[in-house]
Amino acid sequence: MAIVFKKTLRRNLLDKSAAPQYHPQLLTLGQSVGIDKIAFQIKENSSLSKGDILSVITNFVECLRSNLYNGHSVNIRDFGVFSLSARTEGTETEKDCTAKKIRAVRINFRPSSSVRPDLSATRAGDALEFVDLQTYLAAQGSGNGSENGGGSVGGGDDDQEENPLG
Repeated sequence: MAIVFKKTLRRNLLDKSAAPQYHPQLLTLGQSVGIDKIAFQIKENSSLSKGDILSVITNFVECLRSNLYNGHSVNIRDFGVFSLSARTEGTETEKDCTAKKIRAVRINFRPSSSVRPDLSATRAGDALEFVDLQTYLAAQGSGNGSENGGGSVGGGDDDQEENPLG
């Protein structure tokens, strides 16, 4: 299955006099994949039961949160590093710089090179394939692209605000 994109006309926010340009915007197809589907997929590739996998994932998330909330970063080898960052309000003096100036805390994820997308990958399992939305819809209409099962098309880049850790 290819990654679907649409052509979006965008203005340059830094140079308002510049003419708008078309940019590819990645789209999400159908609904997001949840923990049950991930557990089922892992079950199909291992000797563990779905219940065992769900338990491990649930415990992993709890331990991840606990370690992050205790001030540690969490490095999962061959996956990436989770850490916290804060949006803060500045102060004129060091004395006024208190915890009350923290406005929001976010969980960051920095993927390791083994999971980071590589546009130049040549191995079949790692290569990314992109298809224009109009081409994708035409293939769906003719019955050539039934892998997705006719799921809906949703937004792409803006969907990264969701916090998978709660």
